[in-house]
Amino acid sequence: MATKLVLAAEDIVGESIVWDDRHNRLVWVDIIGRRIHGFFPDTGVHQVWNVTGRPTSIGLRHDGGAIVGMERHVCLWDWAGEPVQVCEVEPLQPGNRLNEGVVGPDGCFWIGTMQNNIADDDSPLDVLQSVGRLYRFAPDGTLSQISDDVFGITNTFVWPQDNLLITADTIANELYRYRIDADGALSDRKTIQAGFERGVPDGSALDAEGFIWTARVAGGACLTRTFPDGKIDRVVDLPCTWPTSCTFGGPDLAILFVTSARFTMSAGYLAKNPKEGALFAVDLGVKGNKEHRFG
Repeated sequence: MATKLVLAAEDIVGESIVWDDRHNRLVWVDIIGRRIHGFFPDTGVHQVWNVTGRPTSIGLRHDGGAIVGMERHVCLWDWAGEPVQVCEVEPLQPGNRLNEGVVGPDGCFWIGTMQNNIADDDSPLDVLQSVGRLYRFAPDGTLSQISDDVFGITNTFVWPQDNLLITADTIANELYRYRIDADGALSDRKTIQAGFERGVPDGSALDAEGFIWTARVAGGACLTRTFPDGKIDRVVDLPCTWPTSCTFGGPDLAILFVTSARFTMSAGYLAKNPKEGALFAVDLGVKGNKEHRFG
């Protein structure tokens, strides 16, 4: 099982990686670095778009553009200039920000919020309250709160079936399964995984066999492969301590690409551990699924 560093991105918080099959490239964000990446694994070409605000997540659109979470807004973006705001999320909760955002099988952008943990000077703030919630932004511009449950840090959206969602609360160190009702709301929440001792859950990807691959951030230094019922099938060590997100890519979706972060790490630590914040590729012997597109 080979793991290699494919790009020394030096992301402060690399996140939300997706595989753009139309261009054979990876796309992801660096939240605190205020940039969006494009990377072509077959040629090594690296694109960087600097933006004014902090991008928290990104997904692909059917029309060829992108949909981007930008702290407090859902935005549309066409690979140039600044993302265009189309929806403010939680206007009455100014202390919150967007975190996870993934396009679902229904063509909507599923997003989660959290208490803001980034100060104006980009230093870390403590998350003191579980005030994050889950939403779905539809192509017609409608934003719907889809659960009354609250989260410390919303992370992970994968759909083992069209009517089931797996999501996580990073602060609680738990994975949950929800049923998606006919009206799109979530119900019947079940905790399927809790207390795994290596790090806490961040972003995830679903493989073609129905297993959930989750980056274990904040010292976890690994990926877990989880059965849909929450039992851990496999643990894969990584050469970074803060893996953040993952997606299957390449022409046959046979490589798992993993982003990472260096948030809160000292200059001295990074000098000795330069791989933190890099992009990695892992050959796991399994394949993934094509990304959903918004629209």
